[in-house]
Amino acid sequence: MARFGYKQVEPDEKTRLVNEVFESVAFRYDLMNDLMSFGLHRVWKRTFTLLAQLREGQRVLDLAGGTGDLAQLVRSRIGPDGQVVLCDISSGMLTQGRDRLLDEGLADIPVVQGDASALPFESESFDRILVGFGLRNFTDPSACLREMHRILRPGGLALVLEFSEPSAWLEPLYRTYTHQILPRLGELVAGSRDSYRYLAESIAVHPNQRTLREMMRAAGFASCQYFNLSAGIVAIHRGARID
Repeated sequence: MARFGYKQVEPDEKTRLVNEVFESVAFRYDLMNDLMSFGLHRVWKRTFTLLAQLREGQRVLDLAGGTGDLAQLVRSRIGPDGQVVLCDISSGMLTQGRDRLLDEGLADIPVVQGDASALPFESESFDRILVGFGLRNFTDPSACLREMHRILRPGGLALVLEFSEPSAWLEPLYRTYTHQILPRLGELVAGSRDSYRYLAESIAVHPNQRTLREMMRAAGFASCQYFNLSAGIVAIHRGARID
């Protein structure tokens, strides 16, 4: 069984339901990110790319990259000799991402539709793998982490930016915000209250910082560590492939 928010569903059912969620909100996804994070997601993603220690000429996978804002940021750091690949399971999100990249003159960024539990890439083919706010939506996060390890080159880094467990003093206010305000905001702006109710539930059941660090170790990553941002509302996890 797999978790879809607070519900336990069959794995195939979760994949279908998550895909429906993102198909329904793709056209307002970037706007909602700005509104619900008060613009902080842009700061989080810049910090994310800094901790990735990107260098010119590297090949980078933006996994669950959706509308392509992270891929665009990565491209600016790896230069014209590098390559960033945008991958997502949702065709609706990829359509938004492709349009965004075309508008920015980045038509040469490959856009690939793929399932994170069975990635359509050769082993040891990327220097960096970044997952920005996608891991909690994967049907089997542990299997996806193993896939990330498989396609990462020895010496490469995998990073996960995800909502996490906030500091105790902030948690009551944060839970009220995510469970009561976010669904109403989703209904008003994106026309989908249920999609953002799922968002709140998926945050609540997502593994905390220490648990996710152990999941990365179990998937084969070494030197695993995490960095809290905004009092733990989000955390960046980083691990290396050394074999």
